[in-house]
Amino acid sequence: MAHERREIEYWLSDMDGVLVHENSAVPGAADLIRQWTERGNPFLVLTNNSIFTPRDLSARLRDSGLVVPEEAIFTSALATADFCASQIPGGSAFVLGEAGLTTALHEAGFIMTETNPDYVVVGETRNYSFEAITKAIRLIRDGSRFICTNPDATGPSPEGVLPATGAVAALISTATGRTPYVVGKPNPMMFRSAMNRIGAHSESTAMIGDRMDTDIVAGIEAGLHTILVLTGITDRAEIDRYPFRPDEVIASVADLIDTAG
Repeated sequence: MAHERREIEYWLSDMDGVLVHENSAVPGAADLIRQWTERGNPFLVLTNNSIFTPRDLSARLRDSGLVVPEEAIFTSALATADFCASQIPGGSAFVLGEAGLTTALHEAGFIMTETNPDYVVVGETRNYSFEAITKAIRLIRDGSRFICTNPDATGPSPEGVLPATGAVAALISTATGRTPYVVGKPNPMMFRSAMNRIGAHSESTAMIGDRMDTDIVAGIEAGLHTILVLTGITDRAEIDRYPFRPDEVIASVADLIDTAG
């Protein structure tokens, strides 16, 4: 693991709470991305959100004032597609999810089917239907493997929290007696898959996140230099609740400008 920030060549960064907050760029985020680009530091923006494609997210970030090309965005949907394709190349799946997930699986060579799929893949959606959940339960009970893009039980909305992938997965688990394999954070596999995309090595890669229970623990388990920012959901007091610590705690990504890379 790199213990000095100056040794870092590759950067992974969470999106919400690190680079953007409530659809606005965090101060310093645009300058940091520009610095990475100018210095030739390969980087990826990571998100557990599987609803949107990288192209969608690139457009949303642009509206927030951040220029991040789609090839520099890595979602839990892409990590899930990578995993499934590595296990059963050219396999099949029944999907509860949106375009971000179905597109990733299609591009990985999978076919979508309701007939004896290799996998039932559950991702984020705003349109869970009782019929689709019932179909997923029956397929898993009949032998399909159960995969989830991420474990998040709730997600944010302007009106309050929404049930998310983890909540629906819990419903399916209760009905089937099967526990899903979760690919997204905090599974360090998502980070390894991301690093493979940019040819990164753990010894010279940093992970910037705002959550101890996903970003930081997964970064530690993947052998990365970990940096916690305080612009998201974690404050300094919460850090002491965990048995592990990030390598660095900083106020925001603005503190990385002119010293990163």
